[in-house]
Amino acid sequence: MSSWEPCLGASDEWYTPAYIFDALGETFDLDVAAPFNGPSHVPTDSWIYDRSLERAWAGFIWMNPPFGGRNGLVPWLDRFFQHGNGIALTPDRTSAPWWQDANRRADATLFIAGKVKFERPDGSVGKSPGTGTTLFAAGDRAVCALVRAEGSGLGAVMRRIAA
Repeated sequence: MSSWEPCLGASDEWYTPAYIFDALGETFDLDVAAPFNGPSHVPTDSWIYDRSLERAWAGFIWMNPPFGGRNGLVPWLDRFFQHGNGIALTPDRTSAPWWQDANRRADATLFIAGKVKFERPDGSVGKSPGTGTTLFAAGDRAVCALVRAEGSGLGAVMRRIAA
């Protein structure tokens, strides 16, 4: 769905580029934060376009929620980890309390190499955002996808070590 690129007055609609999905090598059951007229390259069978946090989520999910306000990702990440089966895309805000909490809850974290140039609704590519991008894995299938993406050069995976 929409992401946020830190630009005053800019749109909140920024879509995940296809190369990220290619590196993950997965098909998702549900995109839980899809824009109504979003990109057709998201490999999913179903979409939720509105009121996602109020609706039922099922299966292996993809989540690229709106990046908006300071703690705007918290309800999305809480719901994502409660669901426990999928991949979430967020900005790298490694010092933010919400990011630290999500990293502790994730089964694996992938730091995407370089800055992701998200796509605009018209298909054009935006400028590099001011921050990097993280993928959080929930569940074994998601961990495997992040490891696969690391192998294809998308970035570096950090895995949780069992205590």
